[in-house]
Amino acid sequence: MNRRSFIVSSAAVTGGLAVGFNPFQTNIVRAQDGSPELTAWVVIQPNDTVIIRMARSEMGQGTITGLAQMVAEELECDWNKVTYEYPTPGTSLKRKRVWGDFSTGGSRGIRTSHDYVRLGGATARVMLVQAAANQWKVPASECVAANSVITHKASGRKTTYGKVAEAAARLEPPKDVKLKDPKEWKLIGKPVKRLDTVDKVNGKQVYGFDLKLPGMLNAAIKDCPVFGGKVKSFDAGRVTSMKGVKKVVPVGDSAVAVVAETWWQAKTALDALPIQWDEGPNAKVSQESILATLKEGLGASQAFVGNQNGDVKAGFAKATKTVEATYFYPFLNHAPMEPMNASARYTPDRCEVWVPTQDGEASFAALLAASGLPADKCEVYKINLGGGFGRRGAFQDYVTQAVIIAKQMPGVPVKLLWTREEDMLHGHYHPIMMAKLTGGLDASGNLVGLHVRLSGQSILAAVRPHIVEQQKGRDPLTFQGLADTGEHSFGYSIPNLLIDHAMRNTHVPPGFWRGVNINQNAVFMECFMDELAQAAGQDELEFRRKNMQGLPRNLGVLNAVAERIGWSKPAKPGIYRGLAQMKAFNSFVAAACEISVQDGNKVKVHRIVAATDPGYAVNPAQIERQVSGSFVYGLSALFMQENTVKDGRIVEDNFHTFPSMRISQMPKVETIIIANGGGIWGGIGEPTICVAAPAVMNAFFKATGKRLRDVPLKNQGIELV
Repeated sequence: MNRRSFIVSSAAVTGGLAVGFNPFQTNIVRAQDGSPELTAWVVIQPNDTVIIRMARSEMGQGTITGLAQMVAEELECDWNKVTYEYPTPGTSLKRKRVWGDFSTGGSRGIRTSHDYVRLGGATARVMLVQAAANQWKVPASECVAANSVITHKASGRKTTYGKVAEAAARLEPPKDVKLKDPKEWKLIGKPVKRLDTVDKVNGKQVYGFDLKLPGMLNAAIKDCPVFGGKVKSFDAGRVTSMKGVKKVVPVGDSAVAVVAETWWQAKTALDALPIQWDEGPNAKVSQESILATLKEGLGASQAFVGNQNGDVKAGFAKATKTVEATYFYPFLNHAPMEPMNASARYTPDRCEVWVPTQDGEASFAALLAASGLPADKCEVYKINLGGGFGRRGAFQDYVTQAVIIAKQMPGVPVKLLWTREEDMLHGHYHPIMMAKLTGGLDASGNLVGLHVRLSGQSILAAVRPHIVEQQKGRDPLTFQGLADTGEHSFGYSIPNLLIDHAMRNTHVPPGFWRGVNINQNAVFMECFMDELAQAAGQDELEFRRKNMQGLPRNLGVLNAVAERIGWSKPAKPGIYRGLAQMKAFNSFVAAACEISVQDGNKVKVHRIVAATDPGYAVNPAQIERQVSGSFVYGLSALFMQENTVKDGRIVEDNFHTFPSMRISQMPKVETIIIANGGGIWGGIGEPTICVAAPAVMNAFFKATGKRLRDVPLKNQGIELV
């Protein structure tokens, strides 16, 4: 078996892919080793090794394996001979973005590229078959391909892909290639082994953290602890004589870096460097002042409407009982295991960056802006990520910093590595949000009106303000899971509905944290649905079902988890159940859990059943892993994680104040995959993260009679055991 991850070495600086200009090349384009490219996605070596090129990023979620499965399905190649590599964004630009979008986020890696990557494999297969038919002087229709072998059905003659790849690469690519019907899939839908596991287990995998280049120096950086602050002064003379130190450099107007022979030398000198900060007016901001702003927004007269139907006031007028509750969700750091880092080498004629990134093109744009060089003199080499969760996509501050530092050390590769503290204190955080929910029930217990008022940050106002401007001040992303239409549409049919957002932005920069706004919106909505059901004196499952008319896929996942958990039967003594559902990233997800509570505050989550309906399931084993992994992230946030502000700066600076759940605290996870196809492709990596927390919170109420509405639960004395 030949498995390898594409690791860019110093040799890649002078090598790379030959340049062409079309997705399917009529002239042979060759990989660095001289092997012919059949399509932009497929290179075949003489020994039958198939190199599949993918623009998306691998950060543990399995996207690369899933994409390779789709190419290999149409290519009809031997999966045991498949490997992969990353094209560079510079090469992609020269070839008119032949590989499409490089961004890996929003659970889009597979669902928005499945069609063209499959076409890349199918086109290569047709060319290989035609090349073999030409050699045998027979019609291609008499030949079939399977497992990297082409067979002439009439004579039984056989040849392999590697033997005809050179001839195939010289053919004119066919047009109107037909893709397989999903009923014909043999590899898609199978739990094949990941392409990157072996290298991770044996230590061969190189992350940006590990990268070494000849003559490389190392840099440590310190940014102003208050967002928006600047460097007032620093005394470089105090540390320039320290062992290994090469230079102390300013980085923009808010940071200082030390470059040294080793990273520890750089960090030690940076810790000793006297820096005076101009913290600015944001130093006066506190957690209390932020919360006061959010509370004010709950009752503000102005708000942006995200979903509305019927007449809420008229609905409330019909109500005989009104239920009201206020919920809270905090700032959260992405906290990937690998801190932010990037390596750069700058000369007046060329600048290159090696970086673990969720978006090679965004890194490339940051490189261009910071270097001041034209695109044909720049390149980014992407490395597998040690975690991303949204931090390494839209935000390329670490790339910008690395290039600025490298420009002050021309000709020498410099690796910038943030400390854990720098990573914790200078993130782009999950937005802070409050919600006030008001529901009206009539005499029969029917939900006749619902108002959800959100008050908190807008990610898009900070990151993509042009979208907010186009929306006349509204951030549509805020309404994920609550929207009127689209891939995050609301999962209930309520006759009189109003969901709006009082935008209250802070100086703390928000970001796309795994799951983004479905995290808090699922807590708000799904916990409140339980509150409404209990106020109506109805079973929580049945109450939901009553309010899900015309939503069969939402109902499908909810029913699946309810049946598997045994909702209709009594739980064992001391065991309590909760459930939740939502549509997110075009998938439908639900969870049902079983917990026990000791001493009123020690929670043991014994079991979570999760149902996911993504339309198509490319790799069921990987889906199961993603669901389980998302619960680690979601439950850690629920019980123990938050970022708070004091004197304008983030307080939590390492894992001792921002912990993650331990293996012993992890519940048993049972995953139900509902793959009915229908031309609908949903995401996997993010959707299920949102349903674990409200399911557990709902179960806690049933266990204790205490309704929890603020995250994290540790602030209310609740402990995960």
